Amino acid sequence: MVKDFTLTVFTENRTGVLSRVVGIVTRRHINIESVSASESSIDGIHKIVVVVKVTEALIQKLIGQLDKQVDVLKSFYYDNDEIVYQEIALYKIPSEKFYNGDEVETLVREYNARILRIEQEYIVVEKAGYPEEIVALLNEFKRIGIYEFIRSGRVAIVKQMERLNTYLKTEQARVN
Repeated sequence: MVKDFTLTVFTENRTGVLSRVVGIVTRRHINIESVSASESSIDGIHKIVVVVKVTEALIQKLIGQLDKQVDVLKSFYYDNDEIVYQEIALYKIPSEKFYNGDEVETLVREYNARILRIEQEYIVVEKAGYPEEIVALLNEFKRIGIYEFIRSGRVAIVKQMERLNTYLKTEQARVN
């Protein structure tokens, strides 16, 4: 059964690692729904979060390939119910839509968004949330008028304690 999986790939901070991770995924003709990368809670280790729609058998093969990479410390995959996740989006709306009525203000409140910037020509609205919420607000803004839209990749934290810490302790004990 094909479903959403969130990969977390812990790597050393080296040039080209993100490109190789993406290459491993795309070589298998897997479409990446979103990708984000940042430092992790452990000094010197970075975390890449990739969202894909595949079968569990395919995600297990993908994890096996990722773990073989030199700069990859360890990879894990999760169902959506095993993680806490969000995306962030920015919307640039014509100022006239904001000043001529309260529809934009009502949408901002209804969708629990916030106004980041008000300029003469436009306003910038920020929304953090699940992809469905972000798209729903986008559709509302498309209906009334929008200049620009951008959204981040998924950022995710595992509900259970981070498995990387356990893995690293096990590896360190094995080496000693």
